[in-house]
Amino acid sequence: MFERKKNDRNDRFGELMRPLNHFFNEKPVKGLLQQMDELFQKPFFFSSSFNVDVTETENEYRLTSELPGIKREQIDIDILDHYVTISVQSSESLTEEDENRVVVRRQQSMQRSSRTISFPQPIDEKTVKASYKDGVLQIIVPKQRGRKIHLE
Repeated sequence: MFERKKNDRNDRFGELMRPLNHFFNEKPVKGLLQQMDELFQKPFFFSSSFNVDVTETENEYRLTSELPGIKREQIDIDILDHYVTISVQSSESLTEEDENRVVVRRQQSMQRSSRTISFPQPIDEKTVKASYKDGVLQIIVPKQRGRKIHLE
């Protein structure tokens, strides 16, 4: 008698699970769940920003940032007053086709990240130099020399 109740319970549980399994394995829910899985499986290149090392010498500031896998065209450098802003934009495109080469899914993602570094004096954008080689961005910002006033 005890065995019979246990089997009845399993049968009822199975009857409840069948429609739920069907629901989660059919489109659009299945597609949504697959996209969520893919989103969390891919590591993000940037969290919200990237590292920029700033070193200071007697005559200049040197900004260095490692940006592996980023192309020169994806980097923007803007200068305004006391600030240098480095922006990096990366994009990825994915297209899936069925066996008849018909597109069944197309996905595009774009990510933009930026860092702004402030300086103690205004920056003369004409004197700033930037280079990008082997995934390393380097920006040189010369220090501005003010005019010294001698006291009488």
